[in-house]
Amino acid sequence: MKLETIQVDSGVNPRHAVVWLHGLGADGHDFEPIVPELDLTLPVRFVFPHAPQRAVTINGGMIMRAWYDIDPGAPLAGEQDIEESSVEVSQIVSELVAADIQRENVVLAGFSQGGVIALHNAIRAEPRYAGVMALSTYVHDHENLSEVLTFASVDTPIFMAHGTIDPMIPITRAITSRVALTDLNYEVEWHQYGMGHAVCAEEIGHISDFLNRVLS
Repeated sequence: MKLETIQVDSGVNPRHAVVWLHGLGADGHDFEPIVPELDLTLPVRFVFPHAPQRAVTINGGMIMRAWYDIDPGAPLAGEQDIEESSVEVSQIVSELVAADIQRENVVLAGFSQGGVIALHNAIRAEPRYAGVMALSTYVHDHENLSEVLTFASVDTPIFMAHGTIDPMIPITRAITSRVALTDLNYEVEWHQYGMGHAVCAEEIGHISDFLNRVLS
């Protein structure tokens, strides 16, 4: 299934792109307002996909936009959904490549559930992406990470940011993911902020710095 997307170009004739995935229950418009706040040195195409509608177990089976199901009683239950969502994101990247934006000039970004998909896709990618932004999120099945990563992806710069009082995804889960990545020689730029499950102004500044560095 082809995902519906919102596209925003920060300048004319972009040759770099960011594919930014929203969190559970949100949609592609969620991070659209951030684009004007980023002080980017190059024109960048931002693509904001809408996740599919699906039943979410943790929310009583309610139908909502979600990249995968979450079942508290079975932490790995959403694995097939995660794989399918990752394939759908790869299709978006393929469309960017067809539009003359090469994979090496694409950053995958995601908040919460979206960050899980971004990391899942990026560590399996070959060639690698320009970078990954993993915001208030974690690595799915981090214990088996070494079995699925590609040699090329190990050079991918990773930006991880998390709130110290996040009630949805405890920061300890993100730290465990960061350690799993660094133990496998990934370069992880880590930031933590005194916030909950959100994005703050200071974080947007750090995101801008990261994008300007990896999309140069």
